[in-house]
Amino acid sequence: MGFLKGQGATQSSSLRYSTYCPLVGQGATEYLVLLAIVLIVALVSVALLGFFPGMASDAQVTQSQMYWRSTNPISIVESVARAEASSGQTYPYIRLRNTGTYPIRITGLVGGDGTKITQFSGSNCGAPGGYVNISDYFYLGPGEEKYFAVGGTPWYGVTCDWEIVSRTSGSSGVYIGGASSVCQNSTISPGTLYYKTFGFEYITYIEGQSITKRQMGKDLIIKCREPR
Repeated sequence: MGFLKGQGATQSSSLRYSTYCPLVGQGATEYLVLLAIVLIVALVSVALLGFFPGMASDAQVTQSQMYWRSTNPISIVESVARAEASSGQTYPYIRLRNTGTYPIRITGLVGGDGTKITQFSGSNCGAPGGYVNISDYFYLGPGEEKYFAVGGTPWYGVTCDWEIVSRTSGSSGVYIGGASSVCQNSTISPGTLYYKTFGFEYITYIEGQSITKRQMGKDLIIKCREPR
């Protein structure tokens, strides 16, 4: 009986060893295969983002929109951009709202390079042709809205033709520079207009006093339409 017990113990130990070890090896192999698949997917994603410049996910665009709608006292409540087919330049539509409790006068826009522009290109809605001072037309009472955009139906369907131009190089005139990416002259993948930092310089009027301030925000990501 003692021999049979010892034999049973030996067989049991052998069975456990022969059953367990292949499972451990199989589990390790499956883990390595899954890891390889994850790495391949990641590499393909990075390659696609590099192939299509200026691409950003819908989630990133939505997050940026939510952030800029909540900023104070100047919020961006609507935005879109597109490239001009003939020149390739990017023209944004940016609608601003005074979400504060005091009147403000916007005096400039600050691009990703930290440089302020103080003019836009106006041709109607009371603005003369050529370069016009932002401060002359962007006085906003609490809750009031104004915008920068190319006017007319072919573009954004807005009345006033108050243009600014986005670009990756330096800011000057009506060109607001320092963008990480601009709209592509392509109907397949027009991309995104992306500023890592963006902001405004403005004057706020509080109880008869005027105070100059600067409001800076991050990650302004605007979806591009097909070129016009």
